[in-house]
Amino acid sequence: MTSRDARTSAIRELAVRETTPDGLDAVARRAAQAAGALAGWPRERRAGLLEALADALDADRDGLVAEADRETALGPDRLGGELTRTAYQLRTFARVVRDGAYLEATIDHAGPTPMGPRPDLRRMLVSLGPVAVYAASNFPFAFSVLGGDTASALAAGNPVVVKAHPGHSATSERVARLAERAVAASGAPEGTFALVHGFDAGVALVSHPAIRAAGFTGSLAGGRALADAAAARPAPIPFYGELSSINPVLVTPTAARDRADEYGAGLAASVLQGGGQFCTKPGLVLVPAGADGDRVVDSVARAIDAAPALPALTAGMADAYRRGLTARAADAVVRAQGAARASTDPGTGAPDGTGTTTRPALLEVPAAELTAELVEECFGPLAVVVRYADEAEAVDVVERVEGSLTASILTGDATDLDLPAARAALAARAGRVLYDGYPTGVAVSWAQHHGGPWPSTNSLHTSVGASAIRRFLRPLAWQQAPEHALPAELRDGAPVVPVRVDGELVLPQG
Repeated sequence: MTSRDARTSAIRELAVRETTPDGLDAVARRAAQAAGALAGWPRERRAGLLEALADALDADRDGLVAEADRETALGPDRLGGELTRTAYQLRTFARVVRDGAYLEATIDHAGPTPMGPRPDLRRMLVSLGPVAVYAASNFPFAFSVLGGDTASALAAGNPVVVKAHPGHSATSERVARLAERAVAASGAPEGTFALVHGFDAGVALVSHPAIRAAGFTGSLAGGRALADAAAARPAPIPFYGELSSINPVLVTPTAARDRADEYGAGLAASVLQGGGQFCTKPGLVLVPAGADGDRVVDSVARAIDAAPALPALTAGMADAYRRGLTARAADAVVRAQGAARASTDPGTGAPDGTGTTTRPALLEVPAAELTAELVEECFGPLAVVVRYADEAEAVDVVERVEGSLTASILTGDATDLDLPAARAALAARAGRVLYDGYPTGVAVSWAQHHGGPWPSTNSLHTSVGASAIRRFLRPLAWQQAPEHALPAELRDGAPVVPVRVDGELVLPQG
């Protein structure tokens, strides 16, 4: 395996090779052997492991940030904040595990019902088995080796096999080594955590019979291929993919009238954040026609024009962005492009960029001229402004947008919100609806939902927040079981977790 310096393109060989088929098989089998013991751990011990992993990240903060910055050029401030988030995610799931409500513990005692006698039934969620996690390119910590998928899968009591992203292989190795040490120190069974490298290993991993579920963050094409492989197995498994999202923003007439400059600057900052390589980047902005809307677009355009070329995570992503931008510019007006001009496509005037840099751009099109390609995600610092004449036209645009992780509505100072039909149409296409805010920020919390209708994700579950643990659990019911055969959470007496007993919610005391 090699690691590339994102700024100099210098290649460094690593003391690790791509995972062979035999190596992958051994890793998956060890995970399967560890599953039973790990699932049997008390919740307190599992929470302790998550906290130990967070502590290990914090202890190597400087080295991890430096390595990730070398491979991604995202900068120490951004990466330091992301590392803090990653440790926080692990500690959050430790609290989720201790709380125990995620188990959905339920007890129905034996007794008469209108349908006849009911047996004693007790139900809760249990560990699923070894989980495959596919690391993302754009977050080398928070959605990578010890990111949210790994944290939630371990919290659920499952071994994890992570497929490293080649864009930050050295960072992945460094995180994996500290994770292995923390796992071993906890006394967890061998096979609780492992890292594999290579395209072939990633394809084979989702098909290995030991794997019971997979989590993925990446492209629509890559995720679709892995999902199809997961479904084609003799015993299909759940595949939770975060795939593609354009994250539409609706600027209402009141917002354009009252706060055009403020909203324009905020939108531009959101588009440019992280080089436009956030899954929640606002890629489509609906702005009213007329002078007020012109001021919004002018504000966004000024910020885009002043922006320098931005680093892409990989040369392949930079090339895909340039091709996508050139194609879209053929169907729209190039309203703004970044100030650091490397080259320009003579046919369209579209920003082209060089190497692994991308130049930000803003395209503009009337609603009546919107094409199918303009409402598809282009991964990078590009936004498309669509000008609408009235609510009917805004609704028509929204109805052409596929499912997204987010939808944002900028309302201005209105007490009665504009465009109710357009707002309803947006909510039907998103997993999170923001008012008077920008989508490039996903809080780790109990109420968070980071998911949405296809193609943003292929499931109803979130990949961020406390309920992300639900993906890697399955329900199990015990009927007429003796007490010694029941888990502690389902035994009679003072409850140790929130439990619904004969229909009534009972909380632990103290």
